[in-house]
Amino acid sequence: MTLKKLDANPSTIESVLEPLKSDETNRSKINFILFLADNDPTTGQSWCPDCVRAEPVIYKTLEEFPEEVNLIRAYAGDRPTWRTPAHPWRVDPRFKLTGVPTLVRWDGDSVKGRLEDHQAHLPHLILPLLAPTT
Repeated sequence: MTLKKLDANPSTIESVLEPLKSDETNRSKINFILFLADNDPTTGQSWCPDCVRAEPVIYKTLEEFPEEVNLIRAYAGDRPTWRTPAHPWRVDPRFKLTGVPTLVRWDGDSVKGRLEDHQAHLPHLILPLLAPTT
């Protein structure tokens, strides 16, 4: 049906997440966060080959779903920034990221399902994340 994409980074993620929690219209939609590596300014593509492989598969799978879906593309930074053990999303207890790309189903204020970097490009694993949660 409709895939609404929003962009965030470590300094803007909270302001992007807030409407998903506080707005009744958004709470009734399926919400995802896709944690990605930034694009390399010299190539225009992500410096992360797994992100390059997973992004189009994720977009296609979510766009084909019959319900409205919100997708926050959360850009983790360049390679040195992401590799820092103290990266905000590595140490945030809500996310506990270990790799990019990571796709999470976000309901209200918590993760309800996730696919790590080695799984995020597989449609048959993305589809179960679209199932209703209890």
